[in-house]
Amino acid sequence: MAATHTDKAFEQDLRNLREKLLAMGAKVETLIAHSTRALTERDSALAEQVVGADREVNRLEVDIDDLCRRILALRQPAASDLRLITTALKIVTDLERIGDLAVNIAERAMDLNQVPPLAPYVDTPKLAELAQQQVKKALDAFVSGDAAKAEDVLKGDDLLDALFLKIFNELLAYMMEDSRNIRRATALMFIAKHLERIGDHALNVAEMVIYMVRGKDVRHPRSRDLE
Repeated sequence: MAATHTDKAFEQDLRNLREKLLAMGAKVETLIAHSTRALTERDSALAEQVVGADREVNRLEVDIDDLCRRILALRQPAASDLRLITTALKIVTDLERIGDLAVNIAERAMDLNQVPPLAPYVDTPKLAELAQQQVKKALDAFVSGDAAKAEDVLKGDDLLDALFLKIFNELLAYMMEDSRNIRRATALMFIAKHLERIGDHALNVAEMVIYMVRGKDVRHPRSRDLE
């Protein structure tokens, strides 16, 4: 009976871990959406909410870290369960950094909202939506343990990078056209770069999911090609 109880307790711990990661993921997805809305709708109050909400993301990071350490110490998991927990420890770091990047976007939005817009925000919301989708797909792949879904995230990164480059080049043209545009264009470049980095963190999550499911490390393929 004791062994059965321990197994059930272990399963509950793993279930709690997945649920906390999903909750953290949902919060950072919301922060991405709200920080972008704060820019496009010139809503500085919403931007301030993003900055304040990041504290909850940080709290969840600490909770998940503590839960992972407790599972490792008390349950001594092996094989696939161990990969799940080590993956969770890495994913939580990426999610926390995504939250920080959303805060950075919100802070830039507050600055930009004080001056006339440089141009209609068309591609930046598209980039934010792509980044948010990549995060969601990576987390869905983690919860379902689906390496094929994670591979879709890897494939989708090229589209996000291409849109970032398009935005960068357009903003560069604005800067070259009129030096008075430099400050606003530079701030928008930072926002686009933050969104591109969010995509990179989603990519990291997807790579860790592939490792969790298949036991295969797909990070830094070019480095391994040199070996």
